[in-house]
Amino acid sequence: MRQRSARKTTTATTAAPGIMRAVEQERFGGPDVLHLGEVPVPDIAAEEVLVQVHAAGVDRGVWHTMTGLPYLGRLAFGLRRPRNRVPGMDLAGVVVAVGAEVTRFAVGDAVFGAGRSTFAEYAAAGERSLAHKPENLSFTQAAAVPVSAVTALKAVCDAGRVTEGSRVLVLGASGGVGSYAVQLAKAAGAHVTAVCSGAKTDYVLSLGADRAVDYATTNATGGREVYDVVLDIGGNPPVAALRRSLTAGGTAVIVGGEGGGRFAGGLHRQLLALAVSPFVPQKLTTLLALVRADSLERLLPLLDAGAIVPSIDRTFPLEEAARALDLLASGKVRGKVVLTVHP
Repeated sequence: MRQRSARKTTTATTAAPGIMRAVEQERFGGPDVLHLGEVPVPDIAAEEVLVQVHAAGVDRGVWHTMTGLPYLGRLAFGLRRPRNRVPGMDLAGVVVAVGAEVTRFAVGDAVFGAGRSTFAEYAAAGERSLAHKPENLSFTQAAAVPVSAVTALKAVCDAGRVTEGSRVLVLGASGGVGSYAVQLAKAAGAHVTAVCSGAKTDYVLSLGADRAVDYATTNATGGREVYDVVLDIGGNPPVAALRRSLTAGGTAVIVGGEGGGRFAGGLHRQLLALAVSPFVPQKLTTLLALVRADSLERLLPLLDAGAIVPSIDRTFPLEEAARALDLLASGKVRGKVVLTVHP
């Protein structure tokens, strides 16, 4: 089997400096571990492109890789210190160099998707994790799409199989994934009940939710009402409570959850759901959504038509990444936070 080269192999390039500005962290911790520094522009492999980053989305995954929590996650992002010193995955920008095996993009193309270490002026990205940026979206809007919208797409359309007339409950409806889940469920013709804090009920209704529930005053998973699909994005109800909220043949999709302690986080609920599912009439499942070109391209018609619209709470310049992560952790964000890099 032929091995792919990991060396920098480009067929074309614009003038790019050898050194770039980037957000760095040498250790795990809170937002104070982030600082702006200078690092080499990354090399690209034969199947990768180099993107001049115009904007980078901030998602909960960045928080986990920054803090090193839950500890179980360090198997993926570094045991004692971050494996990638520059955080970030979402990006939108312009291709400035392409690897020898790249066929879908050329220098000058505006793209969005997932890369590695995107909190920087330049980032490497596999061509299979990118798509051409929709013309009706700014770079800032496009950077708010990849991780959150693809996760919502997989939860709503693939795992949840939401269709016309489905009754859908969205827990954590006001966050990055939740804001897209509400819109995608409505685009599929569902009746959507959105759970969030009382201060954000107007926001989720503006996304298209048919009803908003304040989790502080109402237990949406208490069993008083049942749904065809429950999307557990930002909550941590017990698996038994999720089952009580479902119809006899309903589906619960556990996308996230921040409970469960510092070691495993919410993973215990996901494992329990998978273990219980074969023995009950309902379907209990979870997902890990990777950003791939085919998923981004499934979103393009909806983005072009305005059926789903990126919802951005605030933007921060690259040097204020710590403030962006601090705001994300506060729970006050409506939709997404985005870092702007190049104007």
